[in-house]
Amino acid sequence: MNKNLPELNNFQDDEIDLKELFSVIWLGKWLIIAITVVFAIGSVIFALQQPNIYKSEALLSPVSETKGGGGLSALAGQFGGLASLAGINLGGGAGDNSQLAVEIIKSRQFTSNFIEKHDILADLMAVKKWNRDANTISYDADIYDIENKKWTREVKAPFKPEPSMQEAYKNFVKILNVSKDKESGMVTLSIEHQSPYIAQKWVTWLVQDINQVMKTREVTEAKKSITFLNSQIKQTNVADIKSILFNLIEEQTKTIMFADVRDEYIFKTIDPALVPEEKSKPKRALICVLGTMLGGMLGVMIVLIRHFVKKED
Repeated sequence: MNKNLPELNNFQDDEIDLKELFSVIWLGKWLIIAITVVFAIGSVIFALQQPNIYKSEALLSPVSETKGGGGLSALAGQFGGLASLAGINLGGGAGDNSQLAVEIIKSRQFTSNFIEKHDILADLMAVKKWNRDANTISYDADIYDIENKKWTREVKAPFKPEPSMQEAYKNFVKILNVSKDKESGMVTLSIEHQSPYIAQKWVTWLVQDINQVMKTREVTEAKKSITFLNSQIKQTNVADIKSILFNLIEEQTKTIMFADVRDEYIFKTIDPALVPEEKSKPKRALICVLGTMLGGMLGVMIVLIRHFVKKED
């Protein structure tokens, strides 16, 4: 008796099952084609309804400042405790704070201040369409009345017709991208928007604002440190300690002077943001292909399910 006979029978059963599947699919081909066509048309309509989104980006380099190098290291070793107490940074300068600046850009407070300062809430939350020829923005009347500068959207509590900064922040971070290359340290900052001009303008503003925020932050800390160090000088009669304190004051004064003469305090623009000529999304061809494939797979599944349901009955 042939021991391979059971395996042969199983192979024949599998072959019969595959033939049955192909036969079922062939018999239901018109239903599959119909569903595929519906999905294909639907995906085309959906793709055409999606507005063009433009992406503007800038390449930034962290600004590194030399503050005495070895002299600072010596000061840190001699009087590091007092420097820490005074809130003094004896590190390598503004470049060390680039990662902090990246996180500040992503923060709710910075974003809220940015939106309010530049009055961009309507351009963020209510844009309907950008007109290329006239370079104008049209707004969704159900959300914002541009003539009366009034928010008209209907929402349920706790939301209000005028979007809160929490809502605005959630929308802003969707179009914002800030990334830092670990090897080069370069920072890429980009904004996506229906208007390429708005995208470019917002990127430029973001770079200017983060430089100003970091500059103000450093100057404020330096002035507080100088005030503290001056008070310590008055309280000591030890010449060596006074000498170190005066050196620390000198370093903080350099920080203030550096901030006053340099606009690009934390980031230097290597490649400024441009008005993009081509859209970054949507990928309409990809949407149509995926929609058609989804329709075809769904059609096959429906045909097979119907067949096996009837077969069990």
